Amino acid sequence: MKALLVIISMLLIHPFVKAGERPDAILGVWQNGTGKGQIQIFKHDGKYYGKIIWMKQPNGKDGRPRIDVKNSNKDLRTKPLLGKIMLRDFEYDHNDQEWQNGKVYNPEDGKEYSCYMRMKDNNTLSVRGYLGFSWIGKTDTWQRVK
Repeated sequence: MKALLVIISMLLIHPFVKAGERPDAILGVWQNGTGKGQIQIFKHDGKYYGKIIWMKQPNGKDGRPRIDVKNSNKDLRTKPLLGKIMLRDFEYDHNDQEWQNGKVYNPEDGKEYSCYMRMKDNNTLSVRGYLGFSWIGKTDTWQRVK
């Protein structure tokens, strides 16, 4: 009887433990959909961020590190892309099971977009950047780097 109570208790507690682990499931290194970059997602002060840690072509034709030439902020155009924070301020929403209210920076056009992210499975992340309404945007599928 005691064993049965332990099993029932574990079954009742298990869903709550899993839900508590879910927010940090996004942590790690992800390769973007083009395969040109890898982003490390990390947690800081309860929010989620991502920085570029690898690039297929880290240097320009001149051999120097690629810089953020298309950034809308002229002061940032001389900064290297490698190490740049490109995801910021994401919060996990337990109801929608997604990371929301964040921003994604696109170095290809130098613009920042509203964004949310959802995990399709443990190794696949859907990243949706948009302007104003989420249906006006683009989704990129990232793969976890093992």
